[in-house]
Amino acid sequence: MDVRDDTPQAPAPSSADTDHASPGVYRRLRTITVIATFGGLLFGYDTGVISGALPFMARSPEEGGLGLSPLTEGIVASSLVLGAAFGALFGGRLSDRYGRKRTILGLAVLFFVGALGTALAPGLTVMVLFRTLLGLAVGGASATVPVFIAELAPAEHRGRLVTQNELMIVTGQMLAYTSNAIMANTVGEHGVWRWMLAIATVPAVLLWFGMLFVPESPRWLASRGRFDEAARVLGRIRDAHVADAEFAEIKSRVTADAHEQRASWRELRTPWVLRLVTFGFALAVLTQLTGVNSIMYFAPTILLDTGLGTQAALTATIANGVVAVLAVSTGMWLLGRFGRRPMLLTGQVGVTVSLVLIAFCFLVLPESTARSYLVLASMLTFLLFMQGCVATVFWLMLSEIFPLRLRGFAMGMAVFGTWTANFVVTLVFPPLISAIGGATFLIFAAVNAATIAFYLRTVPETKGRSMEALEAHFRRQYAA
Repeated sequence: MDVRDDTPQAPAPSSADTDHASPGVYRRLRTITVIATFGGLLFGYDTGVISGALPFMARSPEEGGLGLSPLTEGIVASSLVLGAAFGALFGGRLSDRYGRKRTILGLAVLFFVGALGTALAPGLTVMVLFRTLLGLAVGGASATVPVFIAELAPAEHRGRLVTQNELMIVTGQMLAYTSNAIMANTVGEHGVWRWMLAIATVPAVLLWFGMLFVPESPRWLASRGRFDEAARVLGRIRDAHVADAEFAEIKSRVTADAHEQRASWRELRTPWVLRLVTFGFALAVLTQLTGVNSIMYFAPTILLDTGLGTQAALTATIANGVVAVLAVSTGMWLLGRFGRRPMLLTGQVGVTVSLVLIAFCFLVLPESTARSYLVLASMLTFLLFMQGCVATVFWLMLSEIFPLRLRGFAMGMAVFGTWTANFVVTLVFPPLISAIGGATFLIFAAVNAATIAFYLRTVPETKGRSMEALEAHFRRQYAA
């Protein structure tokens, strides 16, 4: 499978690609993006908070915990991830059928109910039930929000606006790590995990109310034949001289697709669609097999294994969140200057080297405080390349490459791969690190080295093209 774009340069962009939005229009787009990406903030918080909550949930009921064993800790942590896999799969289909806006509104309700349910859970069964429900919301948001923003954004701002979602994800994780450490020190340890989980209800409410004032995606409206509404929305988020040209391009693409059936599994019989979906699925799985969530979810556990105390490990984990936010902010800036392909390849090389360094610290250096902080430094280097290059390009590229009429469906399939791989890594990492220690990171490094070779053959360049131009390119180049 080779979906790499071998053309020497992108085709000449349309006027919609080259004319920059006026400050007023860009401010409206930024406001819409901030509101929608509260879904990303919830995604980040709900996946990050468990790292600090689990040590307190593992305590006996008399001490305010749930009496979790190592096995049930893994079940609680991975239940959200498993729910997210199916949330992505079905969330993408729902967004194609009912619209991006209505789907996100529904997800906000799920976020609220899931967060409240986990905070009040009296035992393991209820906790797993509501963590799974929360996972459905996380997965649905991960499949829907980037597509929604990409369809609203003009080509020249698409990279910055879509990666705002990744920035909100890592900001949510940083807030989770920070609030975990603060509450562990101030609220008291008896039942503190309930407060950690309950905080996520606040951004869920803000997401729901904010989305009431956000327009629907003009591309989705056009795909349903609602051209007048699509034109009105474009008029609100584009300058007048750009809106007409972009609307004509969208309408032309939708009209050309009018004779084709709605998105379904049958679409995979079309060779060029199968190539794109297969590439998207592979990109999603390989991004998780970097081992990023072994570090994001289990950072305190890793640091405890190096000899740090519980409170020191929780506090040191905040550095992971801070570096992730700084890295994504830097990645957003770099996307405006470099292509997606070189950034992704650079990130993969950096991630691979960092994993080798973590393994070296575990396997070669004697246990000491210095080794603990060298492991932390290597983890931070890993996150710098992962969040600054790999993750920013990953979410952006997935939102760009799929054709309009099956974008939600294909995005859902790809993100299903993300969460399925995430589930496997989350499930196997604790027993692996317990059994073979630092050699676990050498396994991840080997997988990442193979990923570099795969990306050299397959990754296309998507920078600077409208979504309609990308679709036309893939249709021509990858048709059987």
